[in-house]
Order: sequence, then C-alpha cells, then structure tokens
Amino acid sequence: MGAGHQHGSRTEHTGRLWVAFVLLAVLMVVEAVTAWLSGSLALLSDAGHMFTDVLGIAMALAAITAARQASAAPQRTFGLYRLEVLAALANAVLLSGVAIYVLIEAIRRFLEPPEVLAGPMILVAVLGLVANVVAFVLLRPGAQENINMRGAYLEVLGDLLGSAGVIVAAAVIALTGWTWADPAVAVAIGLFILPRTWRLGRAAIRILVQAAPEHLDVSAVQSRLCAVPGVADVHDLHVWTLTSGMDVASAHLILHPGAELGTVLAAARSALHEDFHIEHATLQVEPKTSAGNCGPIGW
Repeated sequence: MGAGHQHGSRTEHTGRLWVAFVLLAVLMVVEAVTAWLSGSLALLSDAGHMFTDVLGIAMALAAITAARQASAAPQRTFGLYRLEVLAALANAVLLSGVAIYVLIEAIRRFLEPPEVLAGPMILVAVLGLVANVVAFVLLRPGAQENINMRGAYLEVLGDLLGSAGVIVAAAVIALTGWTWADPAVAVAIGLFILPRTWRLGRAAIRILVQAAPEHLDVSAVQSRLCAVPGVADVHDLHVWTLTSGMDVASAHLILHPGAELGTVLAAARSALHEDFHIEHATLQVEPKTSAGNCGPIGW
C-alpha cells in the first residue's frame, strides 16, 4: 500500500469519524438523561459505552490530526503515528473500566431490584440502536486497516448490541414486570465487550513494545532474504509495526563476493514488499569478508 493511498484512506476515515462523533455525542446525552429518569442500569450501561465511543473517537481524531501535522517535522522522523496506537490503548482501558463498573452495579441490583420505567427506556434504546447502526456502517471499512479505527469500531459494536439488549430488557419488563431483566442485560453487555476490549489493548501493547507483527513469521522473513541471489547471510533482522498498516524492517545483508550491491538491494526490497507487504525497509549490506566487523549490539 503506497503512501498516497494511505493518506487518502486516512482522510476518508477522518470524515467518517466526524459523522459518527456528532451522531453518537447527541445520542449519548439523550441516553444518559433517560437512564437517570427511568432508573435503567442497562440504558446507563449503553450510555456509558457510548460515552467511551465519543471520547474514543475524539482521541482518534486528535491522534490522526496530530500524526498528519507532525509528519514533516525534522525531529520526528517517523511522525506521530504512534499516537493512534496510544489512543486505541486508552480506548481499551476506558471501555474496560465502564464494563467492570456495570458488572459491579448489576450485582447490587440483583440483590435490590429498583423500579424501572420501561417506556422511556425502550424509546431511547431504539434511537440508540439506529444511531449505532449508522456509526457501525461508517467505521467498519477502516477497522480492517487501522487499530485506532478498530478501537472505535469495537466500541460502537458493543453499543449496537447493548441497544438491542436494552430493547429486549425493556420489553420483558413491560410485559412481565421482571425487573431483573435490566441488570441481566447489563451483565451480558459487559461480558460480551470485555474480551474484545482486552484483545484490542493487547494489540496496541504489542505495537508499543515493538514486537514483530503477529501475522509475520520472522524466521520466514530471514529465510526469504537469505534466498535473494547474492546474499550469503542475514543478521540483525528486526521487524515491527509503526502503526496499523505500516510494518517496517531493518536488516544486515552479507553479500557473496562479486554480488552487485544495487541488484541485491532491489531484489531484497521487492521480496519484502511482495511476500510480506513491508513497504519501508532499511537494509545495510556488508561484504562477506568483513562480516565479523559488525559486532553484537550491547543492548
């Protein structure tokens, strides 16, 4: 994926984020007020998740904007793309906190079920469901390319299911008077979203500690570089992710005597691009006779 395509893709994602941000911010206020008036924990849970959506999307927008503006700064040679990863990690932490709070509050409500007004609860839940479906459709394309977008997408997915659950709980309460339906749905929402939130956090941490991408086998990358004509050996190979869709690599290539440097470099870069989708690679070439001059790194 070229730099121009990535820039155009991020611009499109930013527009979608803004639409989702405005839509969810309005519904968040409506849900929070209605939850307070109706006494519904499930609706409060949905409003809480929507709050993290709004905050998370705001952080995503700020991170994308900062990364774009900082890309030309001479002291930030990789720009500020890691801000997108930090925003995704912050989203995971926020959403985990909301889910845990709802689970604790649900336990208390199972012991002392309060009165819940099903009418306002179901009306606002339907509005929330419609808003979340729209936001879900807007964010889904970018969720496959960008970890920041994936964080916002997962939060909206949780809200969408949460709104559906609130509708079910309100219908049960209206038809049967069984008020336990409210905390039961709240627990279901929390248990559904927590594992997905933790996976998002794990993916963000993996990028921040510069571990090799999960979808890449470093041994396979090394073997492929060794198979490039003219390469005798490969060492000091590092592969990491700068931000979603930006895998980078560095390596030292030891050349056979007589190997043409430019041809080897072109073939190695082509192999990384075609076989592993690594667009940016820093390759240092060394003649076989001087391979011992490159000592081990102390750290």
